[in-house]
Amino acid sequence: MSALIPRIQALATQYAADTVAIRRHLHAHPELSFEETNTAAFVTQELQKLGLTPQPIANTGVVALIEGQPGGPTIALRADMDALPIQEASDVPYRSTNPGVMHACGHDVHTASLLGAARILNELKGEFKGTVKLMFQPGEERLPGGASLMIKEGVLENPAVGHVLGQHVFPHLPAGKIGLRPGRYMASTDELYLTIKGKGGHGAMPEMNLDPVLVAAHIIVAAQQVVSRRANPKIPSVLSFGKVIANGATNVIPNEVYIEGTFRTLNEEWRAEAHQHLRKLCEGLAESMGAVCELEIRHGYPYLENEPALTARVRAAAEAYLGPENVVELDQWMAAEDFAYFSQAAPACFYRLGTRHEDGRFAASVHTPTFDIDEQALTTGPGLMAWLAVQELAGK
Repeated sequence: MSALIPRIQALATQYAADTVAIRRHLHAHPELSFEETNTAAFVTQELQKLGLTPQPIANTGVVALIEGQPGGPTIALRADMDALPIQEASDVPYRSTNPGVMHACGHDVHTASLLGAARILNELKGEFKGTVKLMFQPGEERLPGGASLMIKEGVLENPAVGHVLGQHVFPHLPAGKIGLRPGRYMASTDELYLTIKGKGGHGAMPEMNLDPVLVAAHIIVAAQQVVSRRANPKIPSVLSFGKVIANGATNVIPNEVYIEGTFRTLNEEWRAEAHQHLRKLCEGLAESMGAVCELEIRHGYPYLENEPALTARVRAAAEAYLGPENVVELDQWMAAEDFAYFSQAAPACFYRLGTRHEDGRFAASVHTPTFDIDEQALTTGPGLMAWLAVQELAGK
C-alpha cells in the first residue's frame, strides 16, 4: 500500500486549489450550531459532483459512502461544520459575510479537508477493499453535540463502522505537521448554572438584608476545594467560573446573583462524584448563610479516548506519509470535543492538524476573532486523511 503514498500526495497537491476555494467559501458563509442548512446543502452538492449519494442526518448533518472493492471493513471519517458566535476581525477577502458569526474553530478547514479526502478516495476506490463513511457533523459547539445525535440516528450502523478518525486544526503546530496522543486526550465538559437568592436592599443597611453577593463570593472560593481536596491528584480536573452577574449598584445589594461555570475532568466516575460534591457544597453553604442556591448541572460531552492500538497505527501511517519528524506527541488537553461520543462508541483516533506558518503567522488561537490558517494545511489534511483511511481498510 505504501506505493499509494506518492499518488495520494500528488492528488492532494493537484486538488489543493479547489480545496482552498471550498474552505474560503465555507469561511465566508458560516452558520451557527444546528443552523448549518446552507453548509449542508453545499456539502451535499460537492459530494454529488463525485457521483456519491449523500443523505441527511441529524437535521443539518450529511453522510455519504465511498464503496471500494467488496469484502472489506468500514471506516468512518468525520468533519464538523458549525461556526461560532464571534465577530471576525481579520480583513481577508474570504472573511465572514454573516455578522457576528465566524469559523473561528477551523470547522471550515475540517469540512474542506474531508471533501478533499473524499475526492481522492473516490478516485482510488478501485485500489482498496471496503467502505469509507463520510460524516459531516452539525453542532459540535453546542450541547447536546451533533455527534450524539448522529449516533442516535444510526450513523455508525448500516454498514457498521469499525473505526472512526477525525482531525482538528492546531495553530500551535506548523502546517505540514500533526500531533496525536494515545489514551485519554481531551476532557469531559459540564456547564454549571448557579442562582444565589437572598434579600436585597440599601448597601448602607446590610443588617436589613441577606447579601447574596457575599454568599456567592464564598461559594466561588469554597467550590475550588472540590478540585484541590476531593479529587485524586492523579486525575486532571478543572473548575472555572467565567460569568458572575450581581445586578445591583454601588449602594444597592441585589436580591440574587447569577453564576456560570464549567467543570472538566478525564474520569467518568470522578465526574459523577464531583457533581454530588458541588451540589452539596453550594446548596449547604448558601443555607448556612441564610440564603438559597439553585445549581443546574448540564451534562456535557464525555472525555475523549484515543484507542491506543488504532492511534499507534495512525502514528505509523502518518510518519510514512509525512516523515517521522512531522508527527509529534501531544499532552493531555482540558478542552472538550463532542468527537468524544464517537470515541465512546467505537475505536477512534482524533489527531491535530498543524495550521501555523513557520514564520509565526497564523498563530492566533482558535475561538478568537483573528484565527486563520496557513492554507498549506489544506494539502496536508485531505491527503493524510485519505491515506489513513486506505491504511485502516487494508488492516495495516
